[in-house]
Amino acid sequence: MNQFSKLLLFVAFFVLFSPILTANDRPNIVVILTDDQGWGDLSLHGNPNLSTPRIDDLARQGAQIEHFYVCPVCSPTRAEFLTGRYHTRMGVFSTSAGGERFDADETTIADVFRGAGYATAAFGKWHNGMQHPYHPNARGFDDFYGFCSGHWGHYFSPMLEHNGRIVQGDGFLVDDLTGHAIEFIHDQKGKPFFVYLPLNTPHSPMQVPGKYWDRFKEKEIVPDPAPENQKDVQLQHTRAALAMCENIDDNVGRILDYLERSKLADNTIVVYFCDNGPNGKRFNGGMRGRKGSTHEGGVRSPCFIRYPKSIKPATKVKRISAAIDLLPTLADFAGIELQSRKPLDGVSIKGDLEGDNTIPDRFLFSAWNGKSTVRSQTHRLQHNGALFEIESDPGEQNDVSKEQPLIAEKLRTALATWQKECPGKPAKSAVLRPFPLGHPDAQWTQLPARDATASGTITRSNRYPNCTFMKNWTDTESSINWEVDVVAGGTFEVQMYYSCDADDVGSTVQLVCGESLIRATISEPNEVPLIGAAEDRFDRVEGYVRRWKPMDLGKMKLSPGRQLLSLKAVDVAGEEVANMRLLMFRRVE
Repeated sequence: MNQFSKLLLFVAFFVLFSPILTANDRPNIVVILTDDQGWGDLSLHGNPNLSTPRIDDLARQGAQIEHFYVCPVCSPTRAEFLTGRYHTRMGVFSTSAGGERFDADETTIADVFRGAGYATAAFGKWHNGMQHPYHPNARGFDDFYGFCSGHWGHYFSPMLEHNGRIVQGDGFLVDDLTGHAIEFIHDQKGKPFFVYLPLNTPHSPMQVPGKYWDRFKEKEIVPDPAPENQKDVQLQHTRAALAMCENIDDNVGRILDYLERSKLADNTIVVYFCDNGPNGKRFNGGMRGRKGSTHEGGVRSPCFIRYPKSIKPATKVKRISAAIDLLPTLADFAGIELQSRKPLDGVSIKGDLEGDNTIPDRFLFSAWNGKSTVRSQTHRLQHNGALFEIESDPGEQNDVSKEQPLIAEKLRTALATWQKECPGKPAKSAVLRPFPLGHPDAQWTQLPARDATASGTITRSNRYPNCTFMKNWTDTESSINWEVDVVAGGTFEVQMYYSCDADDVGSTVQLVCGESLIRATISEPNEVPLIGAAEDRFDRVEGYVRRWKPMDLGKMKLSPGRQLLSLKAVDVAGEEVANMRLLMFRRVE
């Protein structure tokens, strides 16, 4: 037999007998991300104040990554999970008003899995941009149900969106989102699925169904051992957060039970982690810092990964890891070759999860609000040069930079190099990026009050912009303005979501964009109160919301290009024109 024949025989043998990971053989993926839940908000981690048996079981049935890191706040963590890259590389510089968007040319985890034949869906809080090409449907997700802002003002049957179209939720939001995830999984009928479930709690407003609140409203709370977490504790806020965590636990249980009943559990990877440290001073394992902090307590998150086919129960991963690692790790398990347009910062930890205890040298970085930090396997260095041995000093109380100068210098050099490569301060052009309008792939474009600026008497309903509306619209000189980039011209139907007292009905409003102008008169009242206070378990700092009503403004023909979109009143019939929540554009040509 000649060499060519031997080669053909080898290839034939390989094709016939080698395991080939087709789309139908690949594992399903469910990624659960919670909002403002800290490392310490689980009974598994020693918190005596609550019980989270289903999440604890998930950890014991799979792997626990003992030192897993995210960012100090929401949108950067989500961007890093979705792309496998540090948020400081890709234009994320705030949590609202456009600064939460990562660059449109990034490849997302949903792009990767959809490209490999997966059905992809996201249900919950997106917080990485509202308009195409930043919307979830433009980022690789076939189905999206939830909200795109960083904060939502009401958790009981609120206004939400489904693939860009405004809808009303059904019941308590976390329960509703979980139900949609289960329904999506059910509908796949054997097709592999990638489900991203970014739940919105225990982020404020501190709302939770009564059966959970009743367990905590008068509960004695054991404080965190860290001295800084024992000062100025807001007990009712803590109780509400813990009640919300128990609701999360029940919903995790719903997902796990459905996977078991459907005989999908063995071939489904379930990931659970949080987006930053806790949103209050409560039990957090004695670590220093909470949400917004670059200290250990602000950036350490639980991370549990269960995959019965490949990960043994009670696996403990000692190697430090981060949200940037989840994309390459999950792709590795699915046998998907990554072809990202840009190099990843994350690495696959599949070997660690399958029992490889080798711990190579590695640094993990984080930055927020002018502060930065680097974590090695043993130490954390803060931006001010303070060095801490984390295993023995999770509270970061003992600066050892002088006692360990070589380690301090090594980490300082690494941090300085990373800061130069990933400066985090975006170019002025990125800060002033307009909001896209009329993307050709989007039927609907929302322009909320959150993304607008106001002039004259008009003011925002709250200083935290995410779920706000515009009010005090009392004259014809004041305006509500959006800097927009009309991506593709055409004709659009425009609606305004508003509230208006009966005595104020009759004002005429005018919307101008470039050379296009439309006018409409407010002919119907929408007399609705502020809502949310009755359901709050702790007084909020964010604003309250209303039940908004849409009114047709007419059809508007837009030309492509960057321009100012401005909403004004032509006349004022009463004391106030209206309260304005958002504009909705629907392409009709």
